[in-house]
Amino acid sequence: MPTTLRGARVVLRPTTPSDVPALAAIRAKPEVYARWRGGADLVAAVREDLAEPGGEHLTIEYEGAVIGMIQWSAEADPDYRHASIDIYLDPAVHGRGLGTDAVRTLARHLIDDLGHHRIVIDPAADNAAAIRCYRKVGFRPVGVMRSYERGPDGTWHDGLLMDLLAEEVTQGP
Repeated sequence: MPTTLRGARVVLRPTTPSDVPALAAIRAKPEVYARWRGGADLVAAVREDLAEPGGEHLTIEYEGAVIGMIQWSAEADPDYRHASIDIYLDPAVHGRGLGTDAVRTLARHLIDDLGHHRIVIDPAADNAAAIRCYRKVGFRPVGVMRSYERGPDGTWHDGLLMDLLAEEVTQGP
């Protein structure tokens, strides 16, 4: 059973079906939709995300309101074991350190409670705000993944692979 995690300012709790409308509304905001997309029916897109096997989804709350979602999955092969994280946050709360708090909180859980020694994240190479956020937690660039994802316009865009080793997690507030 997934655990509720408390950061310095955010709460990460298991996502429930009642969160879907709020998460779909966040996904519909142009800044989020440009990165996450999901077609015309974002309620269905969020439900599909939640149904994907192997992923854990946590709703991000700030002051009692749903402000986004953070998800993680793990590589089970013991010789390659690591976790990966992905996140989206309501643009209305960008720039307040809430994304950094959410990523740091989940990273600490994955390392301290679940025993992961390495975590990866793969923002779009041109997503400077996300990259700054992840660096604040301690993630370091590994390399550019050329033509990594197809954009809404059909062209391919680069991604940045970043990783974090257990001993590199910053303390934060």
